[in-house]
Amino acid sequence: MKILQKLFTDNHMPVEALRELAAIDPQLVLVFGSRDRFSAPDFHATLRRSLPGALLAGCTTAGEIAGDRVLNQACVVTALHLAKTPLRSASARIDTMAQSFAMGEQVGRQLQSPDLRGVLLFCKGLEVNGSAVIRGMIAGIGETIPIMGGLAGDGESFQHTLVLDDDGVHKDGLVGIGLYGDAVRIGHGSQGGWVPFGPMRQVTRCQDNILYELDGEPVLDLYKRYLGEYAKDLPGSGLLFPFEMLREDYSRTGLIRTILGMDEATGSLVLAGEIDPNGHLRLMRASTDALVDGAEQAAAATRQMVGPCGAGLAILVSCVGRKLVMGDHVEEEVEVVQSALPAGTVSTGFYSYGEISPCLDTSTCMLHNQTMTVTFIAEEV
Repeated sequence: MKILQKLFTDNHMPVEALRELAAIDPQLVLVFGSRDRFSAPDFHATLRRSLPGALLAGCTTAGEIAGDRVLNQACVVTALHLAKTPLRSASARIDTMAQSFAMGEQVGRQLQSPDLRGVLLFCKGLEVNGSAVIRGMIAGIGETIPIMGGLAGDGESFQHTLVLDDDGVHKDGLVGIGLYGDAVRIGHGSQGGWVPFGPMRQVTRCQDNILYELDGEPVLDLYKRYLGEYAKDLPGSGLLFPFEMLREDYSRTGLIRTILGMDEATGSLVLAGEIDPNGHLRLMRASTDALVDGAEQAAAATRQMVGPCGAGLAILVSCVGRKLVMGDHVEEEVEVVQSALPAGTVSTGFYSYGEISPCLDTSTCMLHNQTMTVTFIAEEV
């Protein structure tokens, strides 16, 4: 297994620098960068010309991760050569939100194989039902195959996101990379680290990702009451007070749901992912120390899953909400992840509009919000 990474912090991405990555004969090149970079007319052509034999995958971000650094308006290009692990790419276009499940299933069916061991998935970050995309993927490949990745970002503007695949750069893109065979070792972990705030409440009315009532009360009224002075800054202040999803028996699911919007007329909240209509929710609040601890726990779970091994590739996908909450301390969560992984591991990743990873203590994949997710890939020696 060989990994090389290039970090571009100015507006120039020279072909000569990219061609240095070709020295390891990569099968896969992951690219995470700002919308301005992905929008450059020659962006895809430069990558394709410099790395003609590699699969291309990636997306725009709300911040880029390289090693233990968090950057803005940069571009991180990571080349991966796997000696014993075949790779396959599949992509689709999601023109409308209603197509989310079908396009996820289409990509899943293209990647499905008896020797499929895991999928990296990158999807448009706006006007998409991320939960439905993942359910479609599961319908295509089965529940036992881990799916890891995230929804593209666009800084803090939430206007336009882009996805990179072999064919180009797309505003409606979905791309999956399948990893095959018994030589690959895949570890994953996810953790929020938010602090409980208020009692557990039953979902009494919802539809997909729109929450209308908790305990029979309009949720917007209840939410404003708990937020107090922060309520005047809604929906933006909702990033500071997400919900944690609980099962009917009050056990944790490991899923956090961010508030994206509200409707005063119906008293409802729009959440960044579907919720269980028979479940319970608990309000959470931010604590930088707790968020960093959560990131460390995600890395520890990943390390435990892969067991004793050498260096590999780590893909970190964390939420833009965590980045906004932690501010100047945001690199702390990346640093603790890097230190928990095998020495020599190369880390890449991005801040997203939704994180994709299996849930706590299960292989079933879900869309997460406000969560640090860690994926580790290595090969048997």
